[in-house]
Amino acid sequence: MTRLKKNIKRLLMFLMILAAFIYLNNTSLFIKDHGREPLLLAHRGMAQTFSMEGIEWDTCTAERIYEPEHPYLENTIPSIRAAFEAGADIVEFDIKRTKDDQFAVFHDATLECRTNAAGEPSEYTMDELKQLDIGYGYTADGGKTFPFRGKGIGLMPSMTEVLSQFPKHELLIHIKSNSHEDGELLVRFLEELPREQLKLITVYGDNEPIQIVKEKLPELRVMSLDTMKSCLLPYIAVGWTGYVPSACENTQLHIPEKYAPYLWGFPNKFLKRMEEAHTRVILVAGDGDWSEGFDREEDLDRLPKNYNGGIWTNRIDIISPIIKK
Repeated sequence: MTRLKKNIKRLLMFLMILAAFIYLNNTSLFIKDHGREPLLLAHRGMAQTFSMEGIEWDTCTAERIYEPEHPYLENTIPSIRAAFEAGADIVEFDIKRTKDDQFAVFHDATLECRTNAAGEPSEYTMDELKQLDIGYGYTADGGKTFPFRGKGIGLMPSMTEVLSQFPKHELLIHIKSNSHEDGELLVRFLEELPREQLKLITVYGDNEPIQIVKEKLPELRVMSLDTMKSCLLPYIAVGWTGYVPSACENTQLHIPEKYAPYLWGFPNKFLKRMEEAHTRVILVAGDGDWSEGFDREEDLDRLPKNYNGGIWTNRIDIISPIIKK
C-alpha cells in the first residue's frame, strides 16, 4: 500500500510538472509586445459587400449587395488601388484562366451573375472579357435599380496588368481552379517577374495548382487545404512541446477565429513560432466557410489582446482607420 501511494504521488507530481511545462511553454504572457499593428488583408480590394445570411456556394452575391457606400467593384485595378490607399498591407484578388491562356481577374465560375454575358471565363479571350460590363448585375433592391450597370465596361483586368500596376505592393493571388495545367501556366507567368517583386507575392487555392507552384517556385509563400492540413494537424498533436513541423515553413495560414483558440500558443506565442518559420497567419472571421471578415468596429472587439497577426477584411475602408489611428 505504501509503494502504491508513492507511485500515485510520483504520477501526480509528474502530471503537475507536465501541466506547468505545457502552460509556460505556450502562454503568450511572456511574449514582448512590440506595439506592431495587425496586418490588414483586403479581400478582393475595395468591394461591395452583401448579407451572408443563407449564402450557398452558387449564390449570386451581386444580387444581394448592401446599399453602395463607395463606387468600387471587386477585383479591379481601381478597387485594388483604393484598398492600398485606404491602408491595406496586402490585397487579395481572384484569377480565372481565359481562352487565350491568360488569367483574368474575376471571381465567379460563370459570368451571368455580375456581367452582361453568359458562360465561363475560359470560353472567352482576354480581349473579349474586357468588352463586358462587370457591374451589370449588381443590385441592392432586388432588381429595381442597378447602380453599377454601364460603369463596369472594360474594368476586368488581366493578372499581368495588376502585377504591372502594383510591382511594389504585397498581393495575394487566389487561383480559382483545381487544374494541374493552370498551375503550370501560373508558374510561367510568375517566373517572368523580377525577384524582388516575386517576394511580395503569395498564392493560394486548390491542391493541384498549388502543389505545382510550390514545387516550381519553392521560395514563394503558398496555401491550400493540403498545406494547411500538413502543417496544422501535426502541430495540434505536438505543438505543445514548441515543435513546429517543417510543413509549416514558408507558407500562409488562414485561421478561422472559431478554431484559433485551440492552437497551441495562440495568439502571440503561436504567431511568433510561425513568424520564425517564415509563415504568415491571417485570422478570418467566423468558421472560415464564406470568406467572412472583420468588417465592423465591433468585430475588432473579438480580437485577442495585443494581436498583431493578419486580419482578413472585406471593408478595409472601415477597419484600417480604426486599427491605424
